[in-house]
Amino acid sequence: MEWSHHAVQVGISSAVAAATVGGALFAAHWPSSRLYGDALIAPALPDEIALTFDDGPNPRWTPMLLEILARHQARATFFLMGKYAAIQKPLVRQMRDAGHTIGNHSWSHPNFAFLGANRTRAELVRTQQELESILGEPVRLFRPPFGARRPYTFRCARSLGLTTVLWNAMAADWKSTTVDPVAARLTALVEQNHSRGMASNVVLHDGGQHSLDVDRSASVAAAEVLLTRFSAERRFVSLDHWNAV
Repeated sequence: MEWSHHAVQVGISSAVAAATVGGALFAAHWPSSRLYGDALIAPALPDEIALTFDDGPNPRWTPMLLEILARHQARATFFLMGKYAAIQKPLVRQMRDAGHTIGNHSWSHPNFAFLGANRTRAELVRTQQELESILGEPVRLFRPPFGARRPYTFRCARSLGLTTVLWNAMAADWKSTTVDPVAARLTALVEQNHSRGMASNVVLHDGGQHSLDVDRSASVAAAEVLLTRFSAERRFVSLDHWNAV
């Protein structure tokens, strides 16, 4: 079958368009992509681990984590959703008073890769105002839900004094009900980062974007596994430590 010149051109155009869309999605979602802007991931400090928790605060799981972290004398970072922080203000202050860092995780957990400038700013500003009202101090860190971002996401965050944060260790704990696969995957990633001379920025979840009624037992147990496994040989830090480096 002979292809016409027009058909070939259409095919090439379609392939280019598909590649462009694929590249844009990669840049918007993959943690290590820097096409749209630089984010804080992890410095060349291989003996340090940052435990971070997204989608809270949660009235059931967050207090459990606070107890575990206190027992191990470890600091962590909690990226809070504004809509949950607004109804659990004492818990937010308890997290801060225990020495942990509080970050902005948007008001309602949208995908910023598909959000316009006005909605992006509204999500960040509303959450920022809520958290700073509760804490009485500035919030300096922002993690976009799903890691999704566009150039405006970075610009908006910077205009609010926020450093955008991604990660280099994740194990889909939000859909697991058993600790073993989550802990095994994160342990392997921490060791891999260490062998590469890098710190580990670990993502776990103490809440759920759609409801407070979620099962985060695997996430809580995985955090304790990591603390038990690495406390003797590594240093657990909150992200404000790296943000100041």
